[in-house]
Amino acid sequence: MNIALVLAGGVGSRIGLQTPKQYLKVNGRPVIAWCLEVFERMTEIDAIQIVAEKMWQPLIEELGIKKIKGFSEPGSNRQLSILHGLEDIYSYAQDRDVVVIHDAVRPLVTEKQILSCLNAVKEYDGAVPVLPMKDTVYLSQDGRRISSRLDRSCVYAGQAPEGFVLGPYYKANICLMPDRLLEIYGSAEPAVMAGLNLALVDGDERNFKITTRDDLERFRLIVGRSSKRDEADAPCERNMEEYEDKGMRIRK
Repeated sequence: MNIALVLAGGVGSRIGLQTPKQYLKVNGRPVIAWCLEVFERMTEIDAIQIVAEKMWQPLIEELGIKKIKGFSEPGSNRQLSILHGLEDIYSYAQDRDVVVIHDAVRPLVTEKQILSCLNAVKEYDGAVPVLPMKDTVYLSQDGRRISSRLDRSCVYAGQAPEGFVLGPYYKANICLMPDRLLEIYGSAEPAVMAGLNLALVDGDERNFKITTRDDLERFRLIVGRSSKRDEADAPCERNMEEYEDKGMRIRK
């Protein structure tokens, strides 16, 4: 079984908007819809588990994604959110199944990239899509002066989705509980620390993460909404009003 674990619990503080980035509307749909629809149509993906706050789960359910098996509670950081998802996945999956971890704010993921991870995990404990560094890369110890130049041929920028064999990856995370897991911000880091055998697969420059307003604008341009910002800046108003009517507060 191959399970997509979609992380949608972030609050989007860096973009400076009230609504988390994954729920902003672009072209009339929340950003999270794009990646969910890719996983939904892939025959290689058997189930989808989503890490999301309860207040946003009805909005996700309205998308009509049939492969969704359940929702998991977000953690205090990204890796704890992943662990919560893994624990819930174990209610219907086995050690040798594969989990594909993806960020909801990477809406332009392709079937090709997901398949690359799945194929690599047939021979490895996990797979991470990466991009080679094009620019000169420097190391600075204090953020003010250059300490050294790094060999860019040995440095890669990691992306998502990342695929892992469920059992070994879950154990790698458990070994870091309770405190060390709070220091982890890259999905592959627990696997590396545990000595798991990870493959590098080709990343895709279009599969960028929406982190800033510029990223959001870039995504809007790609999907053909370059002239209007109203829906992106004030998204999902009907849903937000419904949640507020029920006494729920939108996280800031």
